Amino acid sequence: MKKNILIFGLLVLTLSSCATSKNGGGFNLFTIADDKKFGAEVATEIESDPTKYKILDSSKNVAVYKYIYKVRDNILNSEQMEHRTDFSWRIRVIHDDSTLNAFCTPGGYIYVYTGILKFLDSEDQFAGILAHEIAHADKRHSTRQMTQMFGVQMMLQIVAGNRELVKQVSGALIGLKFSRNHETEADLYSVKYLCPTAYNAAGGAGFFEKIQAVGGGRTPEFLSTHPDPGNRVQNFQTNKLELGCTADGKFVNEYKAMVTLLPR
Repeated sequence: MKKNILIFGLLVLTLSSCATSKNGGGFNLFTIADDKKFGAEVATEIESDPTKYKILDSSKNVAVYKYIYKVRDNILNSEQMEHRTDFSWRIRVIHDDSTLNAFCTPGGYIYVYTGILKFLDSEDQFAGILAHEIAHADKRHSTRQMTQMFGVQMMLQIVAGNRELVKQVSGALIGLKFSRNHETEADLYSVKYLCPTAYNAAGGAGFFEKIQAVGGGRTPEFLSTHPDPGNRVQNFQTNKLELGCTADGKFVNEYKAMVTLLPR
């Protein structure tokens, strides 16, 4: 028994030294390869439940996906990301107008609800939100946070491919509430990713400004434990100023034209 405990402890220490992000932010049992494998498994779980997750068919919504991938490519081509070429960065749109949300799994599988697409007003706002979600995956927040949430033993079983645990944790990942530090870091990197582009680098602030304008009545659940929207608006604007970002492209008409193509 003591020998097994010792081996387990050495394994944990080895994984910790290999998988902790160089940017800090805590212990992570997952390697980059694990992030990619787990993200693909989560994507399979999501897309095998079309009743709950009504994914828009890319072959029937070509113009919508072309537009969204164009925005994604503008972010990726800024070359500010640590794992730009490591992860998939594949996007799927979920037809659910009542949900103001987007999320990105480990390994870069991105999901955007039609609710948030219709809520936003401009391309720079969407780019800011998309960059924020990309930052969660690029900085590996999900697997870092799940390591803390579920514990070492369970995460080792997930890494080993325990299907039942993967299914359980997939559900938790979709509704994952990130820590304040992770949200703040994702907001900062949203600005960093957009800074070299033609977009207003503080575009992500527009979402929180709209949340404030409607009085919080439609505040998404994932915001309930995180910094006040007013503080986040200020953070986006401060980050843009401190990083010296000068572009201010909003691309309102282009964005509105895309929204009209979404199903009602």
